[in-house]
Amino acid sequence: MEGTVKNPGLSELDELCVQTIRFLSVDGVQKANSGHPGMPMGMAPAAYVLWTKHLKHNPANPQWANRDRFVLSAGHGSMLLYSLLHLTGYDLSLEELKNFRQWGSKTPGHPEREPEVGIEVTTGPLGQGISNAVGMAIAQKYLAKYFNRDGFAIMDYSIYVIAGDGDLEEGVSAEASSLAGHLGLDNLIVIYDDNHITIDGDTNLAFTEDAARRYKAYGWNVIEVGGDGNDMKSFERALKRAKREKNRPNIIKLRTHIAYGSPNKQDTAGAHGSPLGEDEVKLTKERFGWNGEKTFVGPDEVSAHMGKAVGRGKRAERKWEKMLKKYAEEYPELAVQFHNAANGKLGVNIDELLPVFEAGGSMATRKASGKVLDVLMPKLPMVLGGSADLTPSNLTKFAGAKDFQKDARDGRYIRFGVREHAMGAIMNGISVSGLTRAYGGTFLVFSDYMRPAIRMAALSGYPVIYVFTHDSIGVGEDGPTHQPVEQVAALRAIPNLLVMRPADANETAQAWKFALEQQEAPVALCLTRQGLPNLDQEKYGSATNLSKGAYVLVGAEEPDVLLLATGSEVGVALCAAEGLAAQGIKVQVVSMPCWELFEKQSQEYNESVLPPNVKVRIAIEAGVEAGWRKYLGREGVFVGMSSFGASAPAKVCFEKFGITAERVIEEAKKSLGI
Repeated sequence: MEGTVKNPGLSELDELCVQTIRFLSVDGVQKANSGHPGMPMGMAPAAYVLWTKHLKHNPANPQWANRDRFVLSAGHGSMLLYSLLHLTGYDLSLEELKNFRQWGSKTPGHPEREPEVGIEVTTGPLGQGISNAVGMAIAQKYLAKYFNRDGFAIMDYSIYVIAGDGDLEEGVSAEASSLAGHLGLDNLIVIYDDNHITIDGDTNLAFTEDAARRYKAYGWNVIEVGGDGNDMKSFERALKRAKREKNRPNIIKLRTHIAYGSPNKQDTAGAHGSPLGEDEVKLTKERFGWNGEKTFVGPDEVSAHMGKAVGRGKRAERKWEKMLKKYAEEYPELAVQFHNAANGKLGVNIDELLPVFEAGGSMATRKASGKVLDVLMPKLPMVLGGSADLTPSNLTKFAGAKDFQKDARDGRYIRFGVREHAMGAIMNGISVSGLTRAYGGTFLVFSDYMRPAIRMAALSGYPVIYVFTHDSIGVGEDGPTHQPVEQVAALRAIPNLLVMRPADANETAQAWKFALEQQEAPVALCLTRQGLPNLDQEKYGSATNLSKGAYVLVGAEEPDVLLLATGSEVGVALCAAEGLAAQGIKVQVVSMPCWELFEKQSQEYNESVLPPNVKVRIAIEAGVEAGWRKYLGREGVFVGMSSFGASAPAKVCFEKFGITAERVIEEAKKSLGI
């Protein structure tokens, strides 16, 4: 490359804006001495056109309900997003750009959900963002069908994504894109930054498939734009064509060059994960006719031009608000539902609806969950559910539920197919729409497939609900490949994830109530395949105590033995307590459905549940011991699994692995020296 770089098809002001985006991004990375300058440099022209000419948004109110959603799936290029937010008038100052990747800044290394400044979802792990966008597109289609009426397009926003080679290589995006094609999500537009470079080098090292043909096979509308990423007339034509498309999601394959304009770093992996270097930054700026000595330059004419997004956004929102006011006059009941959803209100009293299960019966907690859904979900139209091809086993489809399909946008039940990883990421997208929530089911053992998406939900505080059934060796004959052993412990290891393993049908009902009424964290419900006895709430205490995380079922003054259990093993603990009591041993039995909630209670309450001076502590759970020592102490006993399971009837598995009342009694007496 020789001489000053110019972008064909752009006015001088347009070109200055593009260059400003480029160099704010480059300077942010260089000052931090960490980050990815290459993608923002290559994608600056396309991003500029999208954000200033097509994106419907209001920087003065980043959470306007009918805004278009933008997802930077290629999150390593985060300085591109931060530069765009700053220049178009969001509450992201130049100082924040200068503090890129620093403690306490609003500009972390990868975008983290911060709707107050216009960051819709947390991206970083490649493939998550584009998959979140599929969930966002599902939510919009459902909301449009539910609320829109003739003359009142209350919800008519689109979802835009910038994704890279890495996003398209990750398996989660393949799963999500396949489902998006099946569902015909034409409100989804993905701009594929086809720059041919990953961290290892040229994509030819490992990625030689025809991505365009793959997406055509998924059922997407594929538009290819050649050149070097700077022909904005061609790109804008492609964008307009994508916006006109009906019945198919869109992907614009835009050929770009990483670190565009850099004399020595363009088209090299060296610009992927490290700064250009001060000398290279100067050389690059000079090739664009800029002063190589100045940093973080934002020309006034650029700020004025790109800042017009504020005025456009305010006008668009005011127009929408006027329409919403007339809508409320025409459709008052729908308007109330809309405002309730927008304010995070369920609009119903769950206590009045929640079933109560009679003591003495037996019911699998997965079945109890299904019965709870049958009662609650018809009253909660903003909650969308589904399963990863395990509906008859998870019992996640509630009575009267209609499938969400290409020709049925009013359906609330999503057939995710055998796509657990995508299901998790899509549920995240649904749950950040601002109005809808999502739940989805699979076997607990397959939570491993969903773990990256679960982690993102916990990190971001998405109120997603996971229905994980077949939660232990109680799966039985399917054997160790389907019997979760370490999964409950692995889920508990994720900060801000509420893991609930209810002991019976009534605890299950209370778990659903808690999960739906809170909005700060994802909830994992771990439910049994096998039947469990419904506990007598008059005898053992109300299942509403689940909200405290742990509570006493059988109390004792100065107990000799403390039995702690979750889920199906609570019954084992109660049976063992009876046997020990018959021998004159004082026992306190505790149900611990949710450790995370228990640890939020007062010290006084915690010590009433787990007396500090008890002689013997025994925990019972059909999983691995990991984590239990904080409750057991050094001398406590764990009765559970230390290996994988086996293929046999559930009762046989519990007997062979020693998770029985007899074993608990034996361990208690041994510890007491009896």
